[in-house]
Parts: sequence; structure tokens; C-alpha cells
Amino acid sequence: MRVPEVRLVGPNGETVGIVPTGDALRLAQEADLDLVEIAPMGKPPVCKLMDYGKFKYENAQKAREARRNQTNVIIKEMKLRPKIDSHDYETKKGHVVRFLKAGDKVKITIMFRGREQHRPELGFRLLQKLAEDVQELGFVESSPKQDGRNMVMVLGPNRKKADAKVEQQAAKEEKAAEREADQAAERAERAAHTGPVAQKKERGRSENLDPEIDA
Repeated sequence: MRVPEVRLVGPNGETVGIVPTGDALRLAQEADLDLVEIAPMGKPPVCKLMDYGKFKYENAQKAREARRNQTNVIIKEMKLRPKIDSHDYETKKGHVVRFLKAGDKVKITIMFRGREQHRPELGFRLLQKLAEDVQELGFVESSPKQDGRNMVMVLGPNRKKADAKVEQQAAKEEKAAEREADQAAERAERAAHTGPVAQKKERGRSENLDPEIDA
């Protein structure tokens, strides 16, 4: 460091004050720590006493943990026709429900063909109906808009994706525990029906003799 003095911060965040750079370096050596410049634009620059190797390691750990917990919201897409029949509608709605439960957004596209393009109200009513049917799981993030021959609406999940993943993992663990319990009960039932294997009765010496002959 070429500056004559620095504003020094102690290892626990306490303010030491403005000290000559040489004294700051001496204090770092005595404490077996590093003198790290944390605000070079300050007047004078701000430096802190710290274990720089440990500081870098902890920051790397935090960054790794943040990446592990980061969840990317995926936009799924579902396409419908304005005159879709009830069975197909229920199937498509089931997919939308599954996507929203998983914490994903869903882009709903109504595809118009031929004369259907002159009846946009059909698509609008269908999108409204779908939004009402799944309102417990999602909300209208982007209202229905005409996009050429299509009409588009985006549904957002009511729950965050991270929360959905935690719930899904808990459900998987619960199902695994139930399967294990069922298998244990089945094994116990089979063992109860089988019972202990009867042992052969060992014949005594007298059973080999003629009963008319005195022992």
C-alpha cells in the first residue's frame, strides 16, 4: 500500500480509527491476520483485519449454497382450440393444474382457424373459464391478448417453486414410508401364517422294540 494512512476496521467489525499504514500492517502481523482493503475510494482508504483465506472460503460456500437453493421458474405452454370439447378441456386443465402445482408459469394459447378468427369472444370466454377453474392454484399474470391468429394468456402459480419442490419431496418421502410399512406388515402376516416349523419327534429306544418283548 502506497497511502500513508488508512481507516482501520478490526477483525470483529469494530472501528479502530485512522492509523499509519505501517502500524496497520504491524497489527495484522501481530494478530496473524491479513490487512485487506475493502473501500479503496475512501479518504483515507478503509482496510480491515481478517483471515482472507477463510473469508474467500466462506464466500464460496455461501455462493454454492445460493446456487443450490436457486430455482428457475419455467414457462410451460398449453394450446387449446376455441371449440374444444369437454373431455379434451378437462385433460388440458389437468396439465395446467399439474404445472401450477409444480410452481411453474403456464402460457395458454387459443388457436383460431378459418372463421373462428372472427369470433375472438370464444377464446376470451374459454380463457376466463380456465382461469376461474384453477384460481386456487394460479392467478392471471398476463390478461388475454390477441396475437395474430392466436389469443394468449399467462397464468402464474400462487406458490413459489421452492415451496412446491419441498412439498413434492415431502410427499415422496411419505409415500416411501407408507410402502415400507406395507411391506413390513405383509412380511409379518406371512410369518404369522407360516408358523414355526414342526420338528420331528425323536423316537425313543422303546419304540423300536416289540411290545411283547420285555424291555
